[in-house]
Amino acid sequence: MSQLSLLLVDDHEVVREGLRFLLQRHPQFSVVAEAATVQEAVEAAKQFHPNVAVLDIRLPGRSGIEACREIKGILPNCRVVMLTSYADEDLLMEAISAGASGYILKQIGSDALVQALEAVGRGESLLDPSLVPVVFRKLREVAQKGHDAAFAGLTEQELHILLFLCEGMTNRAIAQSLSLSEKTVRNYVSSILSKLHLANRAEAAAYAERHHLRAWIEREAMGNGQ
Repeated sequence: MSQLSLLLVDDHEVVREGLRFLLQRHPQFSVVAEAATVQEAVEAAKQFHPNVAVLDIRLPGRSGIEACREIKGILPNCRVVMLTSYADEDLLMEAISAGASGYILKQIGSDALVQALEAVGRGESLLDPSLVPVVFRKLREVAQKGHDAAFAGLTEQELHILLFLCEGMTNRAIAQSLSLSEKTVRNYVSSILSKLHLANRAEAAAYAERHHLRAWIEREAMGNGQ
């Protein structure tokens, strides 16, 4: 791997000095610039075009996440690593959204930090191991919100009929199961298709399967204490 040029951004001079001392002991790194604020970081990025920017999140006035977003806007190929003391899940997700390639806690050992920066320099993405469960939980929450929205417009009866559609039941069979008339079931099916913007029963069944309707109904029932 060719030498990586680094931009170090932290408002504590002693931290920057420590990082520079550590990293410049390794020939694969070259610290080309340092900064203490977002503005200084952006200007340094414009001037030196670093391969990797190592940013603290807490900076005076504006956050390192803002610096990440601005640096990525100027230098899309620059890899940004957040090196922070804060294992905050909201900050983590904001940093990822801003384009950060890595999120590492300052408790990391020196050898592990060197390996992490090498990995990011190779184009890999990296999270502190203690934060991996947070990301997966957040992803599950996002997916669940999507499933919730998928069925939000349906009544309880429509949800049950949609579940029967997944099982391939005819209108007559659904009507018998729910003690309804076939005409009423047809009206429910038409309402379901209209609300979900679908063309036919097959599409409705596929939609329900894609959004895990059975699991959603079970979880809602458990949540309501049923």
